[in-house]
Amino acid sequence: MSKWNIDASHSNLQFSVRHMVISKVRGAFERFSGSFDLDEANGYAPSNVNVSVDASSIQTREPKRDEHLRSRDFLDVATYPTLSFVGNSAERRGDRFEIRGELSLHGVTRPVVLEAEFQGQGKDPWGGERAAFSARTSIDREAFGLHWNQVLEAGGVLVGTKIEIEIEVQAVKAAGTAGASGTKAA
Repeated sequence: MSKWNIDASHSNLQFSVRHMVISKVRGAFERFSGSFDLDEANGYAPSNVNVSVDASSIQTREPKRDEHLRSRDFLDVATYPTLSFVGNSAERRGDRFEIRGELSLHGVTRPVVLEAEFQGQGKDPWGGERAAFSARTSIDREAFGLHWNQVLEAGGVLVGTKIEIEIEVQAVKAAGTAGASGTKAA
């Protein structure tokens, strides 16, 4: 078992949600950190996943929308500055893992399952060890108390309730763990 720290500069935390029923708006969180353990002898099963996300770092490439998403109508970042995920188990499903954990968002904590896939491991040019995972899940935003919406004249609502989440994580083996060494950004 070894400890790994997420390299946020080489990782992505993205989401999409239906807009006006006809299209999707995509966005990302720019600031997050976290760690997990890997059981390399057991097919790189992740455990003890712990991720913290700066809610104010939400970015959809539209400043007015981003401010609205930070407001009390949605994330209310003044009251709930952090989103978090704590994974408490991982079960192998063929070449993938189901990581079960608790997502805390907008003051509400609910169980979530991440469908994850190990992408590989290797040494970086500076002698550090890196590992990567892809993961995805979907949540119902209303289950987390995010109810704001607007009815459209043509029918339907402005913002969908289902949020699709896609994660690409590259992590560095922690110092003090066998085989770890210093790393630099590229």
